[in-house]
Amino acid sequence: MELLKVIKASYVDGYKLDLLFNNQYSAVVDLKSSIFSDKREIFKQLQNLTFFKNFKQNRWTIEWENGLDLAPEFLYDLAIKQKNREKE
Repeated sequence: MELLKVIKASYVDGYKLDLLFNNQYSAVVDLKSSIFSDKREIFKQLQNLTFFKNFKQNRWTIEWENGLDLAPEFLYDLAIKQKNREKE
């Protein structure tokens, strides 16, 4: 089984990113709720939209200048949950 990776990421709007995973699954993920509900200090910087937009891809996922990265499995699960909610 191959490890899950984010192979392409682009900013959409607000706190939404368009992600493509190495299993060819593609989805727009809205991270606003995750960012604003997490009380850890490292997430507070991402509440600033300018800071949020300034992410980079590393070998596995996306990361920000403050060292925060989000596991590709977390992003994938969130994408599936959000897509399923849209269908309801």
